[in-house]
Amino acid sequence: MSVSGKRGLWAVIIIILLPLAYYAINKGQAFYRMASYYDVEHITENYRRTKEFFETTTVRASGTPSAFTYDLGPITDTYVYAGEERSISALMDLTGTTGLLVAKDGTILFEEYYQGEQADDRHIQFSVTKSFISALFGIATHDGLIDSIDDPVTKYLPEMKGSGYDGVTVRHVLTMSTGIRFTEDYGDLTSDVNRMSMTIGTGGSLDAFAASLKRDRDPGTFNDYVSVNTHVLGMILKRVTGQTITQLLEEKLWQPMGMEHDAYFLIDGKGMEVAMGGLQASLRDMARMGRLYLNEGRWDGKQIVPADWVKASVTPEAPHLMPGFDNPASETPFGYGYQWWIPTNPHDDFFAAGIYHQFIYVDPTTGIVIAKTSANKGFNDPANKGQKDMIITAFQAISADIAARETTDPAPENAGNTEAVPTAID
Repeated sequence: MSVSGKRGLWAVIIIILLPLAYYAINKGQAFYRMASYYDVEHITENYRRTKEFFETTTVRASGTPSAFTYDLGPITDTYVYAGEERSISALMDLTGTTGLLVAKDGTILFEEYYQGEQADDRHIQFSVTKSFISALFGIATHDGLIDSIDDPVTKYLPEMKGSGYDGVTVRHVLTMSTGIRFTEDYGDLTSDVNRMSMTIGTGGSLDAFAASLKRDRDPGTFNDYVSVNTHVLGMILKRVTGQTITQLLEEKLWQPMGMEHDAYFLIDGKGMEVAMGGLQASLRDMARMGRLYLNEGRWDGKQIVPADWVKASVTPEAPHLMPGFDNPASETPFGYGYQWWIPTNPHDDFFAAGIYHQFIYVDPTTGIVIAKTSANKGFNDPANKGQKDMIITAFQAISADIAARETTDPAPENAGNTEAVPTAID
């Protein structure tokens, strides 16, 4: 072969290898970034620094934050689980709590931060994000942008024809009843949920990932938690409104509610928000979201989220969505509404939940809202599977204790005090 021929061959080889090398480097960097972010020894810091690991957008806070009043004091340290009296403070420590706030109506009764967390840290919400998306979806439906939640997904996303979402209704998506085949095992690096994370890390498209999924059950028959379902809701919201999720969240919730801090939203390589779990928010702004739902979607006299949507969102509407450890049509003992959870032993209370134990708990019977951020290093240990139920049971105990004390104790001298006095879990 001539010299010029060899040079030409090498040029062709280089042209072929360069993109492969770039892909390999990009993939390797993504693996490293994801591994670093989920490194169990560093998640306490990382989960309040998510913005430093991934591309995000900013949801701007209100210039005039809505105010809480303060009436700080200790909370009960006792709850009963499986017939045994247990310590709430021990449970909070065991589950890696970084922030805990208890409020009644607009008054904060307890607010503490742990493990270096600060009040203005924007903690990754993980799947608590889903409940914010549900609120936006309710607003869009009320505004006539969604004709009916019984419409097929393909009415709004025709590109989903031929995918697992073909034949699935919007209601099925809202209630995690799509029948989509998806493994949500965060401890298995080859699981669908971690492949999805790698799609984000490598600058891929979550829209394309969602369209690649298949179905292995009839929709509307089984409660199977599939995170990517919420991404489909995000895709629909973006399509029908012509706005990004960031713009919608800022315009419809963050600004009208007087949120105190900017929030951040993780985005994929195409600029689409990670609707299923990418929101980063402060503890007090989480509590504001709980207060909004405590008040059936009203905020300072204005209906932000339709009241009937709030009610439907926290009410299981089919047998497979009902709470109970003996529900054969559900993979979880918790009930499910429209992207909100129902406790195993409910009394009209409900909650938003994210992995590693992020929570917004709402008890309309007592007016109590509890927000919790966490970095639970033992989250993926199968032995700790019952911790979610333990935490909700502890929240129920806190709520009940406050209600009981209010019926027997005189009004405290510092009621309405707006100065936050540090108080440890008692």
